[in-house]
Amino acid sequence: MFLQLFEINPAAAVALIAGFVVGITIHEAAHAYSALKLGDDTAYRQGRVTLNPASHLDVLGSLMLLMAGFGWGRPTPVAVNRLKGGVFGPVAVAFAGPLSNLLIVFVCAGLYLLPPFQSGYLQVTLAAVAFVNALLFVFNLIPIPPLDGSKIIFPFFPRFLSPFVDFMNQYGPFILIALVVASLLLNVPILGVLLAPVYPLLFALGLGDALIAMYGG
Repeated sequence: MFLQLFEINPAAAVALIAGFVVGITIHEAAHAYSALKLGDDTAYRQGRVTLNPASHLDVLGSLMLLMAGFGWGRPTPVAVNRLKGGVFGPVAVAFAGPLSNLLIVFVCAGLYLLPPFQSGYLQVTLAAVAFVNALLFVFNLIPIPPLDGSKIIFPFFPRFLSPFVDFMNQYGPFILIALVVASLLLNVPILGVLLAPVYPLLFALGLGDALIAMYGG
């Protein structure tokens, strides 16, 4: 994906890659930091409470991002039994990642109010970072394991849905891969429907013109 984009619009390609690096790094660091504050130092002891991208990026996930437009970072280790807050502890840690991406989008929207960010490469970069982080926010809230959305809502499901939760925890990753493959290779618009809130969110925050500029409009 990005290799093709490099040929068409190198500036936008570099900006999107920078957006993914920033988004994934802060997302995973937010998981690690929130876990530490809630009593679990597992990620901290593995050097994950940091904004160093090298601590959070996955080699294979990064290569897949460049080639297919779909990638991932290194999962943040969390010992759920060590977290404070009962059921809300793990939920808070799970939500910290997507929330950090949403906060980046809000920061981008704030910066876009400043004249230097309303034209040129700064505008393209800002739009790319906002777009990628809005994408990460919405995507990670999809309630399919191992995405954060499942960790946020599954703990509140009634007991009679336990078989469904067990099934999803076991087969969720395969379901997710199937959805991605169907969307990217078979042109089945499943992910497009699930990610539909991305553009309304960005336009609502006043970033519509920046997105149009990023796409060369």
